[in-house]
Amino acid sequence: MDIADFFDTFFEEAEELLADMEQHLLELDVDDPDSEQLNAIFRAAHSIKGGAGTFGFSVLQKTTHIFENLLDHARKGELTLRAEHVDTFLEAKDIMHEQLDAYRNEEEPNQEAYERICQTLQQIALEEIGKTLDAPAAAPAPAPKKEAPQEEKVTAAGSEQLLKVALLNVGDKDRGLLVEELEQLGDIQSQSGDEKRYEVTLSGGVSADDIEAVMCFIIEPDQIEITALGAAAPAAAPDAKAKDVTPAAEAPAVEAKPAAPALKEPAKATASKSAKAAPKKAAAESSSIRVSVDKVDQIINLVGELIITQSMLDQTVSDLGDQSVGNSSLQNGMSLLQRNARDLQEAVMSIRMIPMEFVFSRFPRVVRDTAGKLGKEIELVTEGKSTELDKSLVERITDPLTHLVRNSLDHGIEMPDEREALGKPRTGKLVLSARHQGGNILIEVRDDGAGMDRDRLLAKARENGLNVSDTMSDEDVYQLIFAPGFSTAKEVTDVSGRGVGMDVVKRNIQGMGGRVEIQSKKGEGTNTRIVLPLTLAILDGMSIKVGNETFILPLSTVLESLQPAKGDMYAMAGDDVVLKVRDEYLPVIAIHEVLDVENAITDPTKSIAVIVQGEGRRYAMLVDELIGQQQVVVKNLEDNYRKVPGVSAATILGDGSVALILDITGLHRLSRAKKEAGKVANQPHLSYYKEAEPS
Repeated sequence: MDIADFFDTFFEEAEELLADMEQHLLELDVDDPDSEQLNAIFRAAHSIKGGAGTFGFSVLQKTTHIFENLLDHARKGELTLRAEHVDTFLEAKDIMHEQLDAYRNEEEPNQEAYERICQTLQQIALEEIGKTLDAPAAAPAPAPKKEAPQEEKVTAAGSEQLLKVALLNVGDKDRGLLVEELEQLGDIQSQSGDEKRYEVTLSGGVSADDIEAVMCFIIEPDQIEITALGAAAPAAAPDAKAKDVTPAAEAPAVEAKPAAPALKEPAKATASKSAKAAPKKAAAESSSIRVSVDKVDQIINLVGELIITQSMLDQTVSDLGDQSVGNSSLQNGMSLLQRNARDLQEAVMSIRMIPMEFVFSRFPRVVRDTAGKLGKEIELVTEGKSTELDKSLVERITDPLTHLVRNSLDHGIEMPDEREALGKPRTGKLVLSARHQGGNILIEVRDDGAGMDRDRLLAKARENGLNVSDTMSDEDVYQLIFAPGFSTAKEVTDVSGRGVGMDVVKRNIQGMGGRVEIQSKKGEGTNTRIVLPLTLAILDGMSIKVGNETFILPLSTVLESLQPAKGDMYAMAGDDVVLKVRDEYLPVIAIHEVLDVENAITDPTKSIAVIVQGEGRRYAMLVDELIGQQQVVVKNLEDNYRKVPGVSAATILGDGSVALILDITGLHRLSRAKKEAGKVANQPHLSYYKEAEPS
């Protein structure tokens, strides 16, 4: 077996190690550093170094080697940490990440960045502890024994450490590779065993920590056991070596066994998921498997097809009518199939669900760096990190959230002196939260800054030529910040001010089937809320009938339905019509007009008004009939056909026909565009409605 087969595992686990390293660095208190955090950072670097050496990634190995040595001085108290040191360590982590990406893409890492960070680390060592880091503080994991520092090979008794490495349940091919790696770590004194348990006696300066740091990228933690056998006998002639080692190893074995956990402890605490777990967690980790997202998506698609088939069977049984009533076996079987299909769908969907901690963990660094550039003091608080969201949405929500966070830091939270003059704490507070709300997930970005100035936003909008009025609601005024090119920044900085980003935020979130809402109070802060569906694969929908066509409305957008009365409908200026619902005037969207559906009901009082919400606004959609609620499988229309205005996706109904899933805001825009172009079909004469406009 080629060692290249393990590359993907190394890259994934090294990513996790770097992420944990960054988190510990951001949480580190330089005035009173936690020894456990320093040890965790050190062990993360040590594990990456060992793996990099194993796979021949020399530049990454050298970088982590120097970084590890400096960290070793820090954890021993020989280096007094300062804030600028942590900045340098974070920069080193970033460069290590770039090197990792380069090796992943089969490219050579940036030599200039490597030389720069090494020089910076050496300079810190020279200034703070009076020496450079040329001599390694610990033997590099992959290096041959002869390159390891002689002083680390020698125990207190002046002899080499002897370790017994047991490989458990490892096949012949894999075992040969592992034994080759062990030969790079020390001298093999003896080896024997079978597939279930193969024992290798190793001498040299290598520690259990070094061995596990390398092996964690190749085999599971519970497939290796390391036991200290004590000190090896003094060097003897080659022909007598193996014979002399055995008695020396077996004599202290019983006494040395209690010390084995102490040797393995450093590896348990390393930042890697495989290497840091305690025994119970290691067992749990070994029961998990890594599966590509494509395979999970394929299963989800098959489950979707199963649900469509189940809907077809339901439709067939329903069409049988009285013939199926007396067949209890058929009825019971269909009920059981429906329940099992639903449970299967929920179980499969849960595989794709990822906790929001995956997203939130990126922002301590963003906040720290941005606050440093702006000269502000910021406290970041995260809530609801365990809330789960579909993986495809998690990947797409990161960029919009980053824009919102940077916007709050730059425009929302005031400078420390300004906050103090206003009676606020010098340190501003930024909160990232996530929680479930019905069938959606609600993500909030809250700050305790200056809030939004309504008058200033309106003035800036007029400068930009936007059509605004003083009678606009606060919510509509706040939505102006999402207009392309809109910015209230007094000057352009490298953080913001060019008026790009926020419009992309809104467009991206709408593309995920979500919406953005803003709540703000001048002088107290701003709360930006993102409402997203939990998943994009399967959704609960409301089936509606317009003419002979069936459409689907996402159930999360439906608020209520009612029969409109003529006295509650008003003709506005132009061709707009509104419906009065409990003192609120809602724009009316007649689906048959917008989508040119024939044979539809054109009398609004004989239609049903479905009150829906999109982009924070409410609309009244006129439909002929409500069919009912059902679960539908979302099919991407653009991949199979093309983008259709007012339609977000499609699905297959129980009778095999295709139904379009409507886009609320897209329908409203399409309705306005058609009216402005004078292309609305089947529109009743406006004199039908009250001529007076609502006050």
